[in-house]
Amino acid sequence: MDRTILHLDLDTFFVSVERLLNSELLNRPVLVGGTGSRGVVAACSYETRRFGVRSGIAMKMARQLCPEAVVIRGNSSNYMKFSNLITEIIKEEVPLFEKSSVDEFYVDLTGMDRFFGNYKFAKELRHRIIKESGLPISFGMSQNKVVSKVATGEAKPNNQMKIDTGQEKNFLAPLSIRKIPLVGKATAQQLINLRIDKVRILQEMPLDMVVAVLGKNGQTIWQRANGIDNTPVIPYSERKSISTERTFQLDTIDIQKLNDTLIAMCDTLCYQLRLGNKMTGCIVVKIRYSDFQTYSKQLRIPYTSADHIIIPKIKELFRSLYNRRILVRLIGIKFSHLVGGHYQIDLFDDNQEILNLYKSLDHIKKRFGVHSIMKAATLEVRTVRSSRNPFDGGPPILLAHRSQ
Repeated sequence: MDRTILHLDLDTFFVSVERLLNSELLNRPVLVGGTGSRGVVAACSYETRRFGVRSGIAMKMARQLCPEAVVIRGNSSNYMKFSNLITEIIKEEVPLFEKSSVDEFYVDLTGMDRFFGNYKFAKELRHRIIKESGLPISFGMSQNKVVSKVATGEAKPNNQMKIDTGQEKNFLAPLSIRKIPLVGKATAQQLINLRIDKVRILQEMPLDMVVAVLGKNGQTIWQRANGIDNTPVIPYSERKSISTERTFQLDTIDIQKLNDTLIAMCDTLCYQLRLGNKMTGCIVVKIRYSDFQTYSKQLRIPYTSADHIIIPKIKELFRSLYNRRILVRLIGIKFSHLVGGHYQIDLFDDNQEILNLYKSLDHIKKRFGVHSIMKAATLEVRTVRSSRNPFDGGPPILLAHRSQ
């Protein structure tokens, strides 16, 4: 049975929400992101793109390229409210879907053609989302996730596209290689230097040649260029919280040790959030004293997955919670009110350097292991937690941690 995969993507999501809440922004160039001198563009309206503005560039540069743009810092709570509304609509309509980000969804419609026309069903779903949310949304439909995602990009803004089975290669062939998911700036430039600028050229190349040029990702890129993708739609499930605890071998009153342990645990949980494409809106610190009395305190925060935002809040909670001044047996951290989403929302507060730092750190952890890179303050904590060397593949890279 041929698969039918639908990809839904809200158009310029943050900008669209701001326009829905303030009609004066309609048809005007809008930038959403960090408003400081070193801020980054999280989202931009189509009106700004003819000036060369794109998400992820420095806000300062975007303002220079498009001086007439309205700049908005953004409100993550508003965006999550609309994201949750659309998630609920999709959940009511389809048996299996994946929420890949705050504004992007995959739906598996395989087998539903015998009861509904899948393309007709998808159009009706899109119209319901537009009617009930007031937001523009586009979709692409094909037999796999990759082609559907590319089709959505070609359908935008606020439109739809279906790629018939067997036409995947023909659809992709005339497109720029940058349209292939997994081909970033560096890979694209590498291919362009070899005069490979269109997907068609990549399709015609032997697989072993592509692997020789691009390394281990070459096979995946070649398959995607040829419209081949068997990755499944991962069923959406809302995990409510993640947590971690540390019970000390010997009860302690060492404040530095307690703080360093909290930093280490927070660092690990934040990485898990980013790895799972999640953000937290509530943090909890827990203390169990040597007499087994247990206390906890929580704090609501703007949705984020960034260590440098969460760690000071964790330390603040700990300072207000730790008031008995007796030996501590256990400390713990919990992140709750989890929502789907990526680091983009944190761009309202952060700058390009911080964004690039997180991307680099997470890349190293994925490749060499979660303990391959760490804050210097957590080195002693890591060593105590395990009798063996947890750093496979060489010594850890140390990051200085400035006290908050």
